[in-house]
Amino acid sequence: MLGLIAGRGRFPIDLARAARRRGRRVVAVAFHGDTAPSLADEVDELHWLHLGELEALIARFRAAGVRQAVMAGKVLKTSLFGDLARLKPDARAIALIAGLRTRSDDSILGAIADELAQEGITLLPQAALVPELLAREGRLGAVEPTSGQRGDIAFGWPIAKALGALDVGQTVVVRERAVLALEAIEGTDAAVARGAALGGPGASVIKVAKPRQDPRFDMPAVGLATLAVLAEGKVAALAVEADRTLLLDRAELLREADRHGIAVLGIRDSTAPQGGGRP
Repeated sequence: MLGLIAGRGRFPIDLARAARRRGRRVVAVAFHGDTAPSLADEVDELHWLHLGELEALIARFRAAGVRQAVMAGKVLKTSLFGDLARLKPDARAIALIAGLRTRSDDSILGAIADELAQEGITLLPQAALVPELLAREGRLGAVEPTSGQRGDIAFGWPIAKALGALDVGQTVVVRERAVLALEAIEGTDAAVARGAALGGPGASVIKVAKPRQDPRFDMPAVGLATLAVLAEGKVAALAVEADRTLLLDRAELLREADRHGIAVLGIRDSTAPQGGGRP
């Protein structure tokens, strides 16, 4: 039995389908206000909890005989700082939070992984069951980026990497070698919308993995919701880190990018162009 910790978006559904194609039975834990109810059609068991019910999550997995689990889908960072009545933290979650040195993504999710490990449950890399969703290197759609867009990507790449190294965010919005927005707790879509509004049509968006990204959780991902924000803001180019970024609904995502004239690139960090100079 595979345990699925399911957040927002399409990814939990895609992952559950992939697991079942491989003959795995899936028991999923879903979160009120985050997980899509349609996930119920794709798993063998579905249990609804609040974000803070850590002991209940582990109990559901233990009862189902789960020995391997995977996290999929977003949980909004702002939800972790919201109303305690909505989070409903149990004693185990309260103890976990109290023991954190910081409330960064890595700190919180790493602590949850440790709690699962104590119960004999191994957390798998997010892409282990869906390697086909990883972005490859090179141009991914039909639209070729201009030299100016490539220059903006080269300029923004090391900035995005530095931001990720601080565990603040992973996305930078750039136009004409000026930084328009840096992602923080608001998330990718809000950062892109803010940057596009400030810079106008023609911006480039760079989304990278953190230098020490743990592949078990919080892998960079781009889906149709983000593509809609790019299109609304008239963004010209999107660069993601090859082999370390998930493209959800890949075929439709790239069709929509082509339709809106958005260049999509996968870049390996080891060969990423170094920007920062004058054009």
